[in-house]
Amino acid sequence: MVFRKPQPTKGKKLLLSESSEAARPDYNREPPSFCLRYVDREYCITRCSDKDQLAFVDRMLKLSQMTWLDIIQADRHGFGREKIDRTAIRRPIAGHITEDVTFIALRFSGRKPMVGYQRDRTFHIVWFDCAFDLYDHG
Repeated sequence: MVFRKPQPTKGKKLLLSESSEAARPDYNREPPSFCLRYVDREYCITRCSDKDQLAFVDRMLKLSQMTWLDIIQADRHGFGREKIDRTAIRRPIAGHITEDVTFIALRFSGRKPMVGYQRDRTFHIVWFDCAFDLYDHG
């Protein structure tokens, strides 16, 4: 018996087959990866204390053992995340960060946040807010 691949549907709308839906990854079920490429030099981890820098390494190790779902469900001042309104940011936002980006904060040393955005499974860190002056912490 020979199975034939279904022909693509013609027209303006693209219909996804069940197999392509199943093949699409669910990034929230994966552990995060971290990108430091876009860190603002004024809010770099190197401007934090040695203690904060060591805490950052420890937090990366622990967060990389979790999934994004674990992080989403955790307390925002613990291992969880907190959404930050882009209008609350007191620094210029780099041009490569589009208007549709939602900023989130993850804690790296006590309640000190690293602020960035999630793209797929990667958390792109933009600011390390060691002095709590990047945005209003209320």
